[in-house]
Amino acid sequence: MYLRGSKFNMNRRRRRSNPLTIIILALLVGGAVYINQVIVPQTPPLFMPTPTPTTSPETYLAEAEQLVAEGKYAQAIQNYKDALLLNPDNPGIFVNIARLQIYTSRFDEALVNAGNALVSNPGNAQAMALRGYALGRTDDMVTAESVLQQAIDLDPNNPLPYAYMAEILALRSQTTSGDLDMLNRAIEFSKKALSFEPKILEAHRARGIVYEFTNNYEEAVAEFEAAIALNRFIADLHIYLGRNYRAIGENTKAIQEFNNAISLNPTDPEPYARLSRTYASLGEYPNAVSFGVDAIERDPTDPFLYGYLGVVYYRMTDYPKAIENLNIAIRGGTAATGEVVEGLALDYWPVSEFYTMLGLSLANQGRCGEALPIAQLVANGVSIEEFSVANAEEIVNLCQQVADGDLQVPEPTATPPPE
Repeated sequence: MYLRGSKFNMNRRRRRSNPLTIIILALLVGGAVYINQVIVPQTPPLFMPTPTPTTSPETYLAEAEQLVAEGKYAQAIQNYKDALLLNPDNPGIFVNIARLQIYTSRFDEALVNAGNALVSNPGNAQAMALRGYALGRTDDMVTAESVLQQAIDLDPNNPLPYAYMAEILALRSQTTSGDLDMLNRAIEFSKKALSFEPKILEAHRARGIVYEFTNNYEEAVAEFEAAIALNRFIADLHIYLGRNYRAIGENTKAIQEFNNAISLNPTDPEPYARLSRTYASLGEYPNAVSFGVDAIERDPTDPFLYGYLGVVYYRMTDYPKAIENLNIAIRGGTAATGEVVEGLALDYWPVSEFYTMLGLSLANQGRCGEALPIAQLVANGVSIEEFSVANAEEIVNLCQQVADGDLQVPEPTATPPPE
């Protein structure tokens, strides 16, 4: 049977395939294979964090060196610390951190990092020298000398430990009432350091301190200027230079140097206190008081700062404020911040000045019951200081005038505070 027109006609001719269709299909299949094999494996999964490249220790170190060159020591220290996270056994990084911490007067931290460097390399003379200096600046001067001598023994041609030894000996000589033998040793070590390397700031710094302590102020100025020419970013070099400018009567230059120190380290109370004393010596008392208050705000527990401000008030003849501040310096008390201030036992200048200025202020207020014991204490306790003994005698004279009615004093308005 033949079914004409049926779609099931088995004898119908098969239609020829279209070549273009085959090509398109082949391209589609090839594209799908390419996407599956090449593109998909390279595509990160959705919602996964993109990995960030790790900075190498060398990059951190290069950035730190650039920051050091710009005087940005705090940032440089952080970069060195970042490098340590990736390379914790590199003693050179610890040495660099310790050196910058010494430059910024962070001696406790410098002591730790110099010690860390020595753990990795016990024979590192540079680290040993830094540790010795940090010990000295944290008031362990006897140990400091021993450690610095070890550094010299490790590397006898390295000028750094000689310079540090000179400075520590000079500073120590001042805590032992001007030990001349110690000061002479400091002179020899400072010369030795410069003989090895005339362009090392630590050697010029040490030599400048030695000159200052031997009252050779113009020579000290030259040494501190040489040190600052090598590195102008160390705040206490400007303080040293400023106080020696002041010693030779160059007050304008001294003020500039103290301000330079503040710009480098605004949290340090010392340059504010030195500005206060400089302005007081020039009779510019409002500036003197302002900077004296600024100094106390930066370290409200330092009794010396109250003493210096009290002396300024005495020179202004503002005896009540002089008494207030000098009492805190000598007897201790509580700072405005609530912190405890420990008083200063009688000692040689400048502490002796605080005592005599308090006695004179009390006498001028007619409070001789408090003033006269101070005069006796000073006359007996620092009898070799002629100016202090003279001030003690003046306290007695003023109190005699009060007793005779020859010195007008204010009427007491309140019970004086107990001693």
